[in-house]
Amino acid sequence: MKSTILKSISGVALMTALSLAGAALRANSLEVRAEAREAQEQPNSQGRRLEGTWRVQVTLRDCQTGVALRPPSPALLTFAKGGTLTETTTVFPPAVRSPGHGLWRHIGGQTYTAVSEAFIFNPSAQPASAWIGTQRLTQTIQIGDDPDELTSTASTVFFGPAGDPIPGFPPAVGCATAVARRME
Repeated sequence: MKSTILKSISGVALMTALSLAGAALRANSLEVRAEAREAQEQPNSQGRRLEGTWRVQVTLRDCQTGVALRPPSPALLTFAKGGTLTETTTVFPPAVRSPGHGLWRHIGGQTYTAVSEAFIFNPSAQPASAWIGTQRLTQTIQIGDDPDELTSTASTVFFGPAGDPIPGFPPAVGCATAVARRME
């Protein structure tokens, strides 16, 4: 009798374990299918349209009149999944400005915002170049009808280590526009 009860309990335990394992496999299968479906849909979703690396042409502008201050300069912008960005520009030489790092977000439709910061240096400081401040670049980005093209309007602020203007580094505030094509 004891043997029959043990076999019966073992059978119930085995059936319970098999049922739980089956449920876990079904749940895992549903999760994998949902992730695969999401991965297929993401390239078409609004939030992912900005992701990737873009070749940019930046035009510095007079903030009051909008007049171009010089010919366009090339830059690279990389928008990563999760909302981070990195940028490199030729507007300043590398001895004066570091690459920028920042955040971006989708605000609706085909419009995004981005904020990045880069370090500003005095390359003639001795014995080595010295950090003199930071540049903060704020952009409004619009993807056009062609999903591989964008335009941007930007404002920039330069400030010293204490948040004050950087001496001898005019202007404290600047403006720019940009056009870009997705790197393929």
